[in-house]
Amino acid sequence: MRLKYILGWCLYDFANSSYSAVIAAVVFPVYFVNTIAPSQQVGDLWWGRAISLSMAIVAISSPFMGGIADHSGRRKLMLFLYTLTCALAVGLLIFSESLPLHFIVALIIIANTSMEGGLVFYNAYLPDIAPKEYYGRVSGWGFGLGYLGSALSLFISISLLKKGAIEIVWPMVSVFFIIFSLPLFIFLPPDRPKSGILIASIKGLREITGTFKKILKDKDLRGFLLSYFFYKDAINTIIVFSSIFASVTLGFTPEELVVLYLVVQVMAMIGAFVLASPSDRWGPKKVVILMVLYWTLLTTSALFINKKVFWAVAILGGLGLGSIQSASRALFSKFIPSGSEAEYFGFYSLVGKSSAIVGPLIFGSISFLAGNQRFAVLSIIILFILGLICILPVKEPSQTSP
Repeated sequence: MRLKYILGWCLYDFANSSYSAVIAAVVFPVYFVNTIAPSQQVGDLWWGRAISLSMAIVAISSPFMGGIADHSGRRKLMLFLYTLTCALAVGLLIFSESLPLHFIVALIIIANTSMEGGLVFYNAYLPDIAPKEYYGRVSGWGFGLGYLGSALSLFISISLLKKGAIEIVWPMVSVFFIIFSLPLFIFLPPDRPKSGILIASIKGLREITGTFKKILKDKDLRGFLLSYFFYKDAINTIIVFSSIFASVTLGFTPEELVVLYLVVQVMAMIGAFVLASPSDRWGPKKVVILMVLYWTLLTTSALFINKKVFWAVAILGGLGLGSIQSASRALFSKFIPSGSEAEYFGFYSLVGKSSAIVGPLIFGSISFLAGNQRFAVLSIIILFILGLICILPVKEPSQTSP
């Protein structure tokens, strides 16, 4: 296990989190709705379309692109191209006030597709840079540095906003992403091309069905992915609606929401680091089960909490956010046969991105029909319970298994 490989890999998570926090979650969505779009309703409509379409593209293309990376031996090149495309698209947002709305929407689709799609190749490096007995802690270190990157980029953005230089925020994210991703491309070993992209594409397309059949035949892997779909769906729904719930149901001001988001990022970083080592000592499956139970209890408390208590729940939720994601990645890595890392993580991405659709749709529908967001919280609790039921019979591969 080479430390420079791990450092470069973890710093990529630090780098791309600037996009996740500033562009996808906090600053640009508000700017898009309030400044770029002609009205809030139009802004909500096109922002939702952009994110949904990009996630659908990633979900559909990930297994195929992962297969190309494995068969061509050009994983680093593909990650570089995805990273550069995202950074360039984000940098072009500096001209957003003078660009047509649809052009900006296209840039967001390109940026989000590139960012989320690149994670397939990034995640696939985990089995290469760390032995199985270190998957949990290395995965946790990556997520931990990622949350630190989110917090730092938000602090920089806030300072620029106070100076009235919001147009500089977008190229700042672009530069942040490129600079801190460089260690991965410098430190990790170079690609070893196996075949041309065209031949790899044909092989990848042919083997998607075969890989899918292998996953379906492995009852433990199948059970984990089904569990992952449910509890990842629940977590995605929490991320999407937590700020709305805090604002509409509990009366949080915009300033309080920004502070809350920063606090959650810091706590998620701490949680990812703290449970990184136990994930290897206990096994990532036990950590996932523990975190699903933890999240079920926290979500249940949302049925009864008020504004003051929500701060405590959000902080505790942050602690569990990084832990469950890093343990999930570590557990899935144990199922992957050597040489198929990117292709398998393509299907992992397919499950994760698909889960971003169902939960928010159910939550929004129940909230609309019941006229109360607290009733909609029940749907999230059910998703966590389903995830727990599916993962309990799963047998975790041993550290010595091939």
